[in-house]
Amino acid sequence: MQGWKKQHFEMGGAVPGNRGLPGWFGRVVALVVILAATVAPAAGAVGAEGGIDAQRRSVVRIYAVSQTPDYLVPWAPGRTEEGWGSGFIIAGHRILTNAHVVGNARFITIEKEGDARRYEARVLFAAHDCDLAMLAVLDETFFEGTSALTLGPVPVLDSTVSVLGYPIGGDRLSVTRGVVSRIDYRVYAHSGVDAHLVAQIDAAINPGNSGGPVIQDNAVVGMAFQGFSGMVAQNVGYIIPTPVVERFLQDVSDGRYDRYVDLGIQFFPLINPTQRRALGLAPGDYGVMVGEVLRAGAAFGHLETGDVLLTIDDHPIFSDGRVAMDNDRLLLNEVVERKFKGDTVRLTIMRQGREMAVTYALATPWPYLMQAREYDVRPRFVLFGGVLFQPLSNGFYNALQSRPVLLRYYYSQFLMEELYMTYPEVVVISRVLPDPTTSYLEPFVHAIVEAVNDRPVRTLEDLARAFAQPAEFYVLRLLGDHPPLVIEARAAQAAHQRIRQQYGVTRDAYLLDSIVPPEWMETIQNEK
Repeated sequence: MQGWKKQHFEMGGAVPGNRGLPGWFGRVVALVVILAATVAPAAGAVGAEGGIDAQRRSVVRIYAVSQTPDYLVPWAPGRTEEGWGSGFIIAGHRILTNAHVVGNARFITIEKEGDARRYEARVLFAAHDCDLAMLAVLDETFFEGTSALTLGPVPVLDSTVSVLGYPIGGDRLSVTRGVVSRIDYRVYAHSGVDAHLVAQIDAAINPGNSGGPVIQDNAVVGMAFQGFSGMVAQNVGYIIPTPVVERFLQDVSDGRYDRYVDLGIQFFPLINPTQRRALGLAPGDYGVMVGEVLRAGAAFGHLETGDVLLTIDDHPIFSDGRVAMDNDRLLLNEVVERKFKGDTVRLTIMRQGREMAVTYALATPWPYLMQAREYDVRPRFVLFGGVLFQPLSNGFYNALQSRPVLLRYYYSQFLMEELYMTYPEVVVISRVLPDPTTSYLEPFVHAIVEAVNDRPVRTLEDLARAFAQPAEFYVLRLLGDHPPLVIEARAAQAAHQRIRQQYGVTRDAYLLDSIVPPEWMETIQNEK
């Protein structure tokens, strides 16, 4: 089944010098994706005039100190780590690299070939859904003697490319070669849920090479960013092709990044002849069937389950869900991948045997972000009377050592079962700080809050507002077979400051960085 953003992924082991390295992507159980400061040596045609000497003046080495939040102690600043990556200069004194090289960064410096100095830099834009970032150097003299690279087309199959960068923590530029072996559509391991266009090359992936340019005919045809570990596959690496890079540059041209948009549906291939006849389709290689329409997606109200998609923006859709683009057959998602928030998509569909045209504006289906790895944000939480409450998220879920069945269900089915319609944020009792007033509350850890004093809790803000209301007791109704949790207001308030001092809690709550759009609460209220 194809559709909006692809499902859930497990975390794998880390490589020394890397940060937050996801394990396997797609659905291949043994796959290990190397992130953080990684990349693939691939390489090839360096070009005639100037050749590698001109291009090496465009490649930079990036050092970043990051601070990763601790979702089990959300008020704490988190642990600091350091890592190295690569990047390259484009027009306008801008530097492109991978978002995973500078994600959660607190300090960044950049070096260039032939200059031992480190220049401080900052992140201008970070697109964690497509693993791209743009940096600015604080000292403009850094660019003296450098060259800016230009973007070229998607490389064709069986052509040779060159990857430039600083793998394995080396302080000298590395150039390696590879052959383009596949143009595909894969999950980007940085977020773990976003799938975009990739080009596969037959080169190994090494830490430190991430963000380096992939060169062909003196132009950038991609950016190296992820691959398989040597235990899974040899010489298989992936680069971000230029359509993804160009979209990022166009998106941030207005001064902000708006994320990718999506069709907001799941669809099935229509290869089975019997199924095609049942839908009234003639034999042939065309059309896919809509399996589900996401209520938080742009297609809701425009498409229906059972619709057959025939064309998208005048591109005929093959029965495997692909369209002819860039001299290749790519997933139909790629048509939408090159659009922006508010752009429209035109579909020719067949509904109950009748052909019709449908046009609608595209948007980002926010619920899938609950399962995405987050960066550059703090964990959301509320602490009341020694009881810690947090929304269910990828960071919190993966920090847990044990997960009860109900919690696993709400995490894994949040998108597919549209649980967000009732609980835009699944608020969990994540921890109980030991104290005489909380000594009996341990059995309630990992329970999901449904209401406080009969006030529904749909988001963490609802919970904070409920505790702000004067009451003698706060009665928390919980999902599942839990009995109600009763907190005596006076006792909780008396113990609160003592608990904060005992456990070094620096604040009572953090309510920023929510993934739930403000307008969504109005939407579900209207649906009720």
